[in-house]
Amino acid sequence: MPVQHIVLDNTMGAALVGTTIAAALYGVSFIQAWYYLTHQNDSWPIRYLVITVMLFDTIHQVLISHTVYTYLITNYGNVAELNNLVWSMLVEVLFNGFIALLVQGFLTMRVWRLSSRNIWITGVVLALVLGEFGCVLAFTGLSLRFRTYTELAELKYLSIMVNALAAAGDVLIAATLCTLLHRSRTGFQRSDTMINKLILFAVNTGFLTSLCAVASLISIVVAGDTFLYIAFFFCIGRLYSNSLLATLNARRMIRVAAEGVNTTSENVSLSLREFPKAGTVNSKRPTNISIKIDTTQEFATDSDQDHDGEKVGSAISTGSIVECPFKKNAVRLFDVLMLYNKLERR
Repeated sequence: MPVQHIVLDNTMGAALVGTTIAAALYGVSFIQAWYYLTHQNDSWPIRYLVITVMLFDTIHQVLISHTVYTYLITNYGNVAELNNLVWSMLVEVLFNGFIALLVQGFLTMRVWRLSSRNIWITGVVLALVLGEFGCVLAFTGLSLRFRTYTELAELKYLSIMVNALAAAGDVLIAATLCTLLHRSRTGFQRSDTMINKLILFAVNTGFLTSLCAVASLISIVVAGDTFLYIAFFFCIGRLYSNSLLATLNARRMIRVAAEGVNTTSENVSLSLREFPKAGTVNSKRPTNISIKIDTTQEFATDSDQDHDGEKVGSAISTGSIVECPFKKNAVRLFDVLMLYNKLERR
């Protein structure tokens, strides 16, 4: 009797490859979590966030390992079992959704703060994040009623929506953060260096997770009868956790790089003899002013409630010193001159 040959390369083979890559990424995230907990001094809410993400990451890795072990070891040679669903294959979707919700929620809070609490921008991002998690809950709840992959195919539209919303949310978060950070440029080399590195991290983290979600989306649409999309979906949770930890651990490196930039203090002397005066001025009064612009930078952790960025102070000397603080990214010379003109009228 000839032995029946079954091709498993694009089904269980793809699931095995996805589980192996996810395990490797789990090792990376575990090392990053250990480094974070031993080298960073954030407030407890953020530390609890990291611990919770790693807990869900661990549970997810256990679930997908159980799935592959059940098909390839426990039911080895049992062809009929390959079409039957294993409970861990369905539950892992829920924990992937939890990880995505926590990480994207954390990044949404960054958008909220950087946008000066803009409700519309944050609302669109939050709608995508919650929409993705809602689809995950719906998929998990409905799929637990099924027993075979043939029945599970009825929920293909939910799988497509989960991956589409994940990709859209990641791209929007990365694009929004890059735009807001770019608008925060001051023209000072030190702060711009820090902003450039923050933009680079925002692009890289959003690119990896969105790329994985798009790959899973394309796979389920083009080859929905295979497990190629499952291989990508197994890894997306690890990419979320690693992106979160990389962002948190990179802050010190970004600060050191910014502090390494040489900065200079400039004194600007201007002659205002030709500047029009609104009234009569005492001839003994000095007609030259010295403008000195001092810049100081403050670095805040993610646990801080207010991010003030840079504080710029201007000291105008006209025989006496008048301090005029401006909470702007840069001081425009025209504004200083107009202020001097107003002082001359008094």
